[in-house]
Amino acid sequence: MSALEKAESTVFVASGMYASVAMLSALVPAGGHVVTTTDCYRKTRIYMETELPKRGIMMTVIRPADMDALQNALDNNNVSLFFTETPTNPFLRCIDIDLVSKMCHSKGALLCIDSTFASPINQKALTLGADLVIHSATKYIAGHNDVIGGCISGRDELVSKVRIYHHVVGGVLNPNAAYLILRGMKTLHLRVQCQNNTAMRMAQFLEEHPKISRVYYPGLPSHPEHHIAKSQMTGFGGVVSFEVAGDFDATRRFIDSVKIPYHAPSFGGCESIIDQPAIMSYWDSKEQREIYGIKDNLIRFSIGVEDFEDLKNDVVQALDKI
Repeated sequence: MSALEKAESTVFVASGMYASVAMLSALVPAGGHVVTTTDCYRKTRIYMETELPKRGIMMTVIRPADMDALQNALDNNNVSLFFTETPTNPFLRCIDIDLVSKMCHSKGALLCIDSTFASPINQKALTLGADLVIHSATKYIAGHNDVIGGCISGRDELVSKVRIYHHVVGGVLNPNAAYLILRGMKTLHLRVQCQNNTAMRMAQFLEEHPKISRVYYPGLPSHPEHHIAKSQMTGFGGVVSFEVAGDFDATRRFIDSVKIPYHAPSFGGCESIIDQPAIMSYWDSKEQREIYGIKDNLIRFSIGVEDFEDLKNDVVQALDKI
């Protein structure tokens, strides 16, 4: 993993969520200040909102593309860390890693990138200026939808601090999970290249379909950060988010009608996975859905390694049902 990310050191842990918790706990001091983005894994945001204040840590939440808000946060607070995904979940927004690393470092703040949606095949955040990079190894790294794990890579000075915390608290990756992750990494480049290609074709197809109102994919020129994605990614990943031209029930009918993808809240594996965030990640809070732009008709589609024509034909027949 260190070779893939061009890192001095890496520590593997029990899950991607624990990787985030361990990193924040080890590197952000009591009374510190963290900046993060609105578009991210919901549980990461919930942890920062509910647990960090117990240690006197303040948090500023900015929109992914709002560099003025980031600069304002850095200027007016003693920021310890900017922690962001790129691409983000579920709208696949992209943050200019080179730019934000310079902004953070000029103010003495660390930059940690959650690169799970990119994988180290498509993006090497450390070479662009990030101090640390996190992955949920559950997704592309392991790649077979059958194991949970996480990892943190970066400078040895920083990873060692996380490792010391980790050795005290636990969250240890079990040996069989380590074996399964190693197995998965042997085909990482093959899987991701296939997923990049199929996702790009699927995004282009969906963008032209009359029953799709909007497509979110960094490889499309219509994406707001397409220029950033092109400059820092060698491929655009295997997840395509889109909105069906219909209401909650029409979207649910579409989801229920596809035959190839599994209905599950994960991504990055050999099998395609599809989910409706309004009834998966955000099932319990209409208010939260409205705040973060999670519409009833939003779908997140993780492309597997199946044939593109098979997936396209499946999507077509499902769209015909709405």
